[in-house]
Amino acid sequence: MSDAKPGEIMAREIAEQPAVLERILTEGLPRIREAAERVKAAQPRFALLTARGTSDNAAYYAKYLMEIALGLPVGLTSMSTTTAYHAEPDLRDVLCLTVSQSGGSPDLVAHTEMAKARGGLTLAVTNVAGSPVNQASELSLDVLAGPELALPATKTYTAELLTLWLLVDALRGGDGSAAKALPELAAGVLARESEVVDLAQRYRFASRLVLTARGYSYPTVREAALKIMETSYLPAHAFSGADLLHGPLAMVDNVSPVVAVAAEGAGGTALEPVLERLHERGADLVVVGSAEHVAGATAGFVLPSGIPEELSPILEILPLQQLAYHVTMSRGLNPDAPRALAKVTQTH
Repeated sequence: MSDAKPGEIMAREIAEQPAVLERILTEGLPRIREAAERVKAAQPRFALLTARGTSDNAAYYAKYLMEIALGLPVGLTSMSTTTAYHAEPDLRDVLCLTVSQSGGSPDLVAHTEMAKARGGLTLAVTNVAGSPVNQASELSLDVLAGPELALPATKTYTAELLTLWLLVDALRGGDGSAAKALPELAAGVLARESEVVDLAQRYRFASRLVLTARGYSYPTVREAALKIMETSYLPAHAFSGADLLHGPLAMVDNVSPVVAVAAEGAGGTALEPVLERLHERGADLVVVGSAEHVAGATAGFVLPSGIPEELSPILEILPLQQLAYHVTMSRGLNPDAPRALAKVTQTH
């Protein structure tokens, strides 16, 4: 990494995402279908998702998918109940899914081992075949993103999203065909980088940023906020649109920069009252989403139309990754190697 120019590695890995998505749809799909058959046979009554950081946002996306598409109750793990308090819940008939780029964090491994010992069906979704989490799990899926060298996760995030979507789609009897257009669409979105460069100039000297969305897009703003904070060190606060109205809206005024994600579908429709309130507050509002929602904003980035809402997060994060990159570069920082970060976080 020391021989690369600042930002070179992150930019390259952002650009690799269409190829990664294509690889998953071709090479990864058979293994995903096999895992889905094993899960179907187990007939889980509940799903428990375990993750940290970027992968936690991917798990949050999976929570929406499983609850909406499968009608399966889903919870997100509080790993300290296992690692600090040594809880041993009864996990019979529970799908215990761990999502991790590296599969190496000690708390992820410990929780997975506990889940397996307590009767859960354990499934690891990682980018490192043979990782400790994979070894601790009964089933595993490789997201096939290839080595990710920049510290901020980009291609592994969208690879996790697509892998999780294909898993859920297979569980409901789908063939994955709704995702076939994603690699080409992703390439088209990334090719519009000049639009993002213009947007990034708005935040070069910002002191804070608020991001908001609802539904499937909520994990997107959580991930975008994380990317912005870890690369540019700009405080970025992600809120569900509903939660934003329950108090935090008070901190928004006519000089407050706000980024909203409002794609086509129920989530974008549910966000409309929030967008109206932001307009009333005079916020500097940038919208990533449908042409209809972007039209009413201060500025924005229009996403391709006609995409199923549940697949939209795979596309809508792309300009936000580029936004984090360009805000960071405009501040004279290196997004490849943010301070105080490591690729494998040793949480216990």
